[in-house]
Amino acid sequence: MFKELTPAPEWDVDQWFNSSAPISIASLRGKVIVAGAFQMLCPGCVSHLIPQLKSVRALFPEDKVAVIGLHTVFEHHEAMGPASLKAFLHEYRVPFPVGVDKPSGSSDPSPLTMRRYRMRGTPTLLLIDADGNLRSQTFGHVPDLQLGAEISFLLQERDILARADNGEGAAQNAGCDDSACAVN
Repeated sequence: MFKELTPAPEWDVDQWFNSSAPISIASLRGKVIVAGAFQMLCPGCVSHLIPQLKSVRALFPEDKVAVIGLHTVFEHHEAMGPASLKAFLHEYRVPFPVGVDKPSGSSDPSPLTMRRYRMRGTPTLLLIDADGNLRSQTFGHVPDLQLGAEISFLLQERDILARADNGEGAAQNAGCDDSACAVN
């Protein structure tokens, strides 16, 4: 289901919307991160990714799952500036933080975070575990059931590792006594 553990590259963001302070992967340590790279003029982003991220935000507790948008503009730069993005976020009622991926400043139109992650385009969905490792990166739409299962897996893994770090044994966590072990 997931690839080997690799630290997720940090985001390089010019500006944040729906956040009172800059956000980094390091600042979200301990939470599973569901990040969606999008462009507001991308049909797949508008019809699939943005609604999906809103659903994740509504369904999973904010103290365990962080939902982040990354506006990664690689085309139509003049039409997708900060003022347009602010209006878009308001009109589509986007409640989660959205960072504006910093332009590369070179002849490559891809912004810096998009280049760091070697994204092929938008929408791109990133799943980052509670330790800051990139666990999944998908270009295109991820089915809702699959995404929910992957997030649930990462949450369960997070909880198991947290209990192990607290010195709780597996038998204790599983609800074991002398006669049987029950699943909790």
